[in-house]
Amino acid sequence: MPEPVRLLRRALPFLSAVVLAAVLYDGWIFYSRWKDARDARQAARDAEVERARQTIDLMGGTDFRIVDLYASPQVIRRGQRARICYGVYGAKSLRMEPPVEGVRPVYNDCVEVEPRQDTVYKLIADDGAGHRATASVTIQVANE
Repeated sequence: MPEPVRLLRRALPFLSAVVLAAVLYDGWIFYSRWKDARDARQAARDAEVERARQTIDLMGGTDFRIVDLYASPQVIRRGQRARICYGVYGAKSLRMEPPVEGVRPVYNDCVEVEPRQDTVYKLIADDGAGHRATASVTIQVANE
């Protein structure tokens, strides 16, 4: 048998082991990169869920309620307009007494009013499950 063939037969098990090790190393690299990317996507989803949970908590949680109701300005002269700003959370319907156009169940909105005398505006929210919340604000009209 010629010398190069003998040398090849002796080296073949070592070369096979080196090729197998290289294939295993490449497979481990691909797997670890895939796993890191999957973990990063999961961490991003978890962070988004946490941000959403914090936003809901800042808005008052999941409880149905009137978040805010105020008038600006609270004292006006006859013929002037004022803004009534309000916010509700979890309401299905919303109305104001005396009736004001444009009132709708949103987290933050304002409507304009032009009262002719001191007026108490009552905001009435309903969650559609039989629960009702109310709040009121007064706008005074100066006689000047």
